[in-house]
Amino acid sequence: MSPAQRQRGLLDTNTVILLPRLTDPNVLPNEPLISAITLAELSVGPLVAASESDRAARQAHVQQAEADFDPIPFDAAAARAFGRVAASLRRAGRKPTARAYDAMIAAVAVAHDLPLYTCNAEDFAGIGDLHVIAVPHPDQVPEQRT
Repeated sequence: MSPAQRQRGLLDTNTVILLPRLTDPNVLPNEPLISAITLAELSVGPLVAASESDRAARQAHVQQAEADFDPIPFDAAAARAFGRVAASLRRAGRKPTARAYDAMIAAVAVAHDLPLYTCNAEDFAGIGDLHVIAVPHPDQVPEQRT
């Protein structure tokens, strides 16, 4: 995808968490956005952390996201899109409640006609009307061609 084609895009929560570790800025949109759902999901992290160091790291993610982004709200348009997302997941044999945050993030992307950038593209499989752009996970070794 050329830089001109990467105008605006919604980042999934895992992508926001992994931002400091992504080494190729060309895998992200020129204007990265997040939803209020991502901010909510990040806010759970410090409260359920197993250790003080983990809690501090997770709180740093929340604070960085709050500083870097003005989240897109989950509004009436997103609520209507959520119905389509949940129906797509059910048709695909998946339970929307099992991945409620992901379904709501997808609904925000669909409602605002934004591509969704994620390091876990399989989390969004089966969702109609959603354009998913897979961001290479920094822990995955790229396949070598022979």
